[in-house]
Amino acid sequence: MSAVRYAIALRVDMHRTFIPGITHPALQSEPAWWFAFVGNKLLVRPEGTLSTIPNLISLSEIGLVPVRTQFLGTLDNQPCYSAELPKDAIAPDGLTLRGLRELYGMLDEDLFVLSGRAIQIVEWARTHQYCGHCATPTTQLPHERAKRCPKCGLVNYPRLSPAVIMLISRGEELLLARAPRFPAGMYSVLAGFVEPGESLEETVVREVREEVGIEVKDIRYFGSQPWPFPNSLMIGFTATYASGDIVIEPEELVDAAWFSKHNLPQIPPKLSIARKLIDWFVSTH
Repeated sequence: MSAVRYAIALRVDMHRTFIPGITHPALQSEPAWWFAFVGNKLLVRPEGTLSTIPNLISLSEIGLVPVRTQFLGTLDNQPCYSAELPKDAIAPDGLTLRGLRELYGMLDEDLFVLSGRAIQIVEWARTHQYCGHCATPTTQLPHERAKRCPKCGLVNYPRLSPAVIMLISRGEELLLARAPRFPAGMYSVLAGFVEPGESLEETVVREVREEVGIEVKDIRYFGSQPWPFPNSLMIGFTATYASGDIVIEPEELVDAAWFSKHNLPQIPPKLSIARKLIDWFVSTH
């Protein structure tokens, strides 16, 4: 259940006003933002070095017929939809399919945030077509983001998997670690998923102990970040070193060490919660 995470940002401080919604307009007569996915790849329109989301009344305008759609809400009063496209769907002329990670920095920030919301709802709708208890086809509740089994009454909401991400400090040093899958030279802070029955603070203690063998204290909440790969919520903390020597878990890490702010290795990019934690340390120490 443990992991060191290298995360890009999904900002929640949007520049425009997004109002979540469940019930779509009775008549879709104006262009809407369509967040359409083939698997985990988003349909976008390249515009030079940037990209944008198709703005259409219907996907049929570009020859696409979605498997299913979901109304997301409105962005500055303009409707927003997510859509699951068939697995064999081909991007129409002038559009392309790209993963969310590679679109970071290429999409308008508000549209990038909504893309993260959209892919989670698409995935939830795709994987909850049938009741997990009795296998009966589920129905979408009209005024709630939930699917209900008409036979046994089981209700399923979009799944979120909470994970903690924490910066551990020891005086003027901070702890950074490297996982095998990281880009060459990249280090980040520790992270891991919350297990059943744990508080977030208990997860911080357990993950640090499992990953690097040390004990921590003074655990404080820092901030959070949605992470739709596929459905995590990263919850950030700071903590201070209490005792122990670094002993890495070799199945998870290839290295971990204490660094001062003057000799940092390569770290995650700006706007990620991992980078925000590191920048906070640099600015306050």
